Amino acid sequence: MSHTLIARTPQPHFSSAGFLRQHIDDILSFYKPRAFDPRGGFFHYYKDDGTVYDADHRHLVSATRFVFNWVRAWQHTGDDHYRQWAAHALQELDTRFKNRDADYAWTVNAHGIEDARIMAYGQAFVLLAKAYAYRAQLCSAADVGAVFERMNTRFYEPQHTAYADERGADGTLSPYRGQNANMHMCEACLAAFEATGEARYLSRAQDLANTFALGLSHATASAPMARFAIWEHYQPDWTPDWDYNKNSPGDIFKPWGYQTGHQTEWAKLLLNLHEHSPNPALVSTAKALHDEAYAAGWDHSNGGLIYGYAPDGSPCDTDKYFWVQAESFASSWRLWRTTGEPQYLEQYRQIWQWAWAHLVDHRHGAWFRIVSAQGGTLEDTKSPAGKVDYHTMGACWDVLRVGGLD
Repeated sequence: MSHTLIARTPQPHFSSAGFLRQHIDDILSFYKPRAFDPRGGFFHYYKDDGTVYDADHRHLVSATRFVFNWVRAWQHTGDDHYRQWAAHALQELDTRFKNRDADYAWTVNAHGIEDARIMAYGQAFVLLAKAYAYRAQLCSAADVGAVFERMNTRFYEPQHTAYADERGADGTLSPYRGQNANMHMCEACLAAFEATGEARYLSRAQDLANTFALGLSHATASAPMARFAIWEHYQPDWTPDWDYNKNSPGDIFKPWGYQTGHQTEWAKLLLNLHEHSPNPALVSTAKALHDEAYAAGWDHSNGGLIYGYAPDGSPCDTDKYFWVQAESFASSWRLWRTTGEPQYLEQYRQIWQWAWAHLVDHRHGAWFRIVSAQGGTLEDTKSPAGKVDYHTMGACWDVLRVGGLD
């Protein structure tokens, strides 16, 4: 069954600031009555109707994103209730996830740490959480800096100007290297700079943009059958690993293929960086990444942007994920505002139209996580590990921040 059966009509005016603010309020209304766990933190796992299907398990990515969500909600509404919730989320993050070495474990359950691996992806989100907590005066600038320095100690490889990916519970560094953790570290460094004003964070964000968006995208574009896009997986020497997870194009954290949403997410970050450190190369690269992703990722038969495509440009996962559409309407809007080129405004509207019809849950609230290529139901899980609508609300807040809305 397609979700279009319950879509609202007529469509709203997607370029309206009022629409975006109301949509954020609608998403918050899904979580607000049911998210708070008086025992500590927030529930992480929800069915479509809001039923909590696992009350005890916690995932680092959800825990950190809840801090971000509640601080942004406090900024958005002025309601101090959300600031208190951010403090509640931060307390769980620093008590249940933080180990004796000041690293943050991947998952915890009712008995304590479950998965003790230290993932650079997760640590990057800790930095993002701390940066936003600092904005709400819930931690100090030194607390933000401690996470940044710990990342430098545990993962940063200065000879490659990039972060490694994973340490096991015994501290052993995995040979796997990936762009995803670095992309979110760039995001977190931008947030830390904007919160504290400390130049070291902006410098590191610039370094990561240079390595991945302005560097590896050009390097992999010259490889056989490759695209002008950022590949996901690498060897320890940062040469592409074209076969990693080749049989898992739908993996939630490390999928094979070029990820449509990661190209547009990088484009968004490059334009954010351009705000602070103007550079025409950031704009041109953002355009190239976004344009390639839209050309390869837009489903001309069904609409919407697919999850991923192969080096030859053929689709490798045609399902439609919430976060891909959200990050892509944010990058479309930023490109529209930066370049004035009308195709980006049209793309912004196209993405919203498809998401409004197929991914926004007009019955229970928030966004469905995933639907089929045609927009049909694939599961009844609104928010598994990591979702909590960070991407959807975050994209709306980003568009509001950029401005130029009706």
